[in-house]
Amino acid sequence: MDEYVRKEMEGLYQEIINAWNNRDAKGMAVLFTEQGVQIGFDGSKVIGSKEIFSHLNPIFESHPTASFITKVKDVRHIGSDAAILHAIAGMIPPGKNDIEPKVNAHQTLVAEKINNDWKIQLFQNTPAQFHGRPDLVELMTEELRQSIKQK
Repeated sequence: MDEYVRKEMEGLYQEIINAWNNRDAKGMAVLFTEQGVQIGFDGSKVIGSKEIFSHLNPIFESHPTASFITKVKDVRHIGSDAAILHAIAGMIPPGKNDIEPKVNAHQTLVAEKINNDWKIQLFQNTPAQFHGRPDLVELMTEELRQSIKQK
């Protein structure tokens, strides 16, 4: 993979994570195409930047949301103007200073370069509960804790 594309994708991913952590519904929504899809941790599916904003804004206005701690695991091309990024994510609940392992997730971001600008076609946040395998939950949590220490 071209290092430039990797950095662009990682930058786009960091933008969506920063927008979430700053409780910025508009900042998240503008990163998506008009038909971009966001699938949340709870399975909610919203399509398009307008619907994404309408879905997230009330959440940010009325609920304290946990902050993401993330680590990019892989970025690769899936066409000449498209790429996919895979990351792991943990969340630090409001008022806490450590990751809550029960809400660890795999995050997938698929983006397309449109008019020299990367836009999100899909952002999916999938629970990483590893049913019956608590050792895998702990391994992921520890890997994410290392990301905190490196910042």
